[in-house]
Amino acid sequence: MPQLIFKGVNHDIVRELSNVLPSELAEISNTPVDYFTLECPTTKYYRNGEEMKMYPLVEVLLFDRGPEIEEKMATCIADHVKMHGYTVCEVYFMHIGNTDYYEF
Repeated sequence: MPQLIFKGVNHDIVRELSNVLPSELAEISNTPVDYFTLECPTTKYYRNGEEMKMYPLVEVLLFDRGPEIEEKMATCIADHVKMHGYTVCEVYFMHIGNTDYYEF
């Protein structure tokens, strides 16, 4: 169920990250590795009528794992993104409650 949505990151980098991040995040969060998905929508940012380059933003949708686990996950994600030449990476979590998620 954890879904990582990468904005401002090259699609080829996200593809490469999909080989390593799920297993590391699964270990940190005690979640099956096949529950993780990585998404990379085509996102464009604008300021003053001009398209601008944006630093990486990674949104993580998941059930609340608590601040200790999520800080470890955020550090893992940011470290891997930065290995690809980015100087900063923002990671933020959007929690889904148990009553907000249905699997059929």
